[in-house]
Amino acid sequence: MIRPAGNRTFKPRFPVKVSNNSVLIIHNASLHIIMSLNIVILAAGMGKRMQSDLPKVLHTLAGKPMLAHVIESALQLEPSRITVVVGHGAEAVKAGFAHIPGIEFALQQPQQGTGHAVQQAVPFLTGGQDPEDTTLVLYGDVPLVQAQTLQRLLQARGQGVAVLTETLSDPSGYGRIIRNDDGNVIRIVEHKDANEAERAVTEVNTGILAAPTGLLKNWLGRINNNNAQGEYYLTDVIALAVQDGITVGAAQPDFSWETLGVNSRIQQAQLERAWQAEQAKRLLEAGVTLADPARFDLRGSLKCGRDVFIDAGCIFEGNVELADGVRIGPHCVLRDVKLGAGTRVEAFSHLQEAEAAEQAVIGPYARLRPGSRLGAHSHVGNFVELKKTTLGAYSKANHLSYLGDAQIGQRVNIGAGTITCNYDGVNKFQTIIEDDVFIGSDTQLVAPVTVHKGATLAAGTTLVKEAPAGTLTLTAKKQESRQNWKRPDKKA
Repeated sequence: MIRPAGNRTFKPRFPVKVSNNSVLIIHNASLHIIMSLNIVILAAGMGKRMQSDLPKVLHTLAGKPMLAHVIESALQLEPSRITVVVGHGAEAVKAGFAHIPGIEFALQQPQQGTGHAVQQAVPFLTGGQDPEDTTLVLYGDVPLVQAQTLQRLLQARGQGVAVLTETLSDPSGYGRIIRNDDGNVIRIVEHKDANEAERAVTEVNTGILAAPTGLLKNWLGRINNNNAQGEYYLTDVIALAVQDGITVGAAQPDFSWETLGVNSRIQQAQLERAWQAEQAKRLLEAGVTLADPARFDLRGSLKCGRDVFIDAGCIFEGNVELADGVRIGPHCVLRDVKLGAGTRVEAFSHLQEAEAAEQAVIGPYARLRPGSRLGAHSHVGNFVELKKTTLGAYSKANHLSYLGDAQIGQRVNIGAGTITCNYDGVNKFQTIIEDDVFIGSDTQLVAPVTVHKGATLAAGTTLVKEAPAGTLTLTAKKQESRQNWKRPDKKA
């Protein structure tokens, strides 16, 4: 039992798991214990209008498959089991998600409607003897439903059934929610089966519902396909619940985009922009400055400190952390990156699996590949590429250089056109450059090689063995001027 501390109220954001087989829902100071929570995700459809060989639920939204979004929301409810009903492209869907603990797959073949799909999941459902045992039905092509909305739906179930509904100005194509004079839900009518009066109803069914597991199993065995589509509708369980005297409740989402489904490339693009707008809004509310929220893409997670500025056209993927005062210039791509306070990334830079300490300057047109680490106040300038390289504090490589598999100390200057020759065609080798080294322009460092502290390499040097500390190392070249030399003439 959870006891309040003093006069404070315990208000978790999501349900709290209280045992291996139960979930405690806390809402409006009331307690509701679900002894066993099953989640069924319908993901068997082909998605003909997508015009693709890829199963619809594997098409991406914000950089990851739509089904991944649904599973993430489901996992926040800490269910006893998640069953994904697969059909078209079943093996591809399984391959993408079989690694997640607690997920089972049920095959729907052929596809004969939503009710038929949930029937295939029945052998996987746990519990059912206790009236509190619950099954929640979600959809793999309705990717953005939020965990707090699902929590509210579970609370609305009470001792009966609950459906997630939405009120639309244009409900065409959606199943209508039919209520009695007391305002209770009594049935759902599909658009194709609705009469004129029913089609005038603007409250629609999203397809998402929560029901007692034991009763749901019974109702699924009683539905039929006597309808315009010749399919088994999951929505028919609502009429059966009413017929059996079971209360049907309803809940609505916080945001309209939570219940939007994807059936075409157009809808996919529209939902992408809606979700990006929502993520931009959340960042703005948290104090981040976005130069143009309409030209911003987050395809993962972005954690920002205070006074962060992000210019137009930037893309963030994976897990990105920006400390206080970080500034990101226009049209940059950051994937799995961590930047220290005050670091500046100039336009058109591409950073992947890289880190920078405070006050570093990167770009424009810089590329940090995996394993790059920049020290405090370091500079990586235009058309410089780093791979698996550490650049120490106050060191700089400002122009046209490639530094791979290198350990570079502090206060090092890397001249324009410098490259580490780290690959012999088979193996990679490391270059070590110690503190206070000056590397002249157009230098090649043939790894494995070490440049010791305070050394200077003259411009144009090809270094094949170590450079001693505090010395000038150069590749000797004789300059000559040839008399009576004539430039070639352009041939007609």
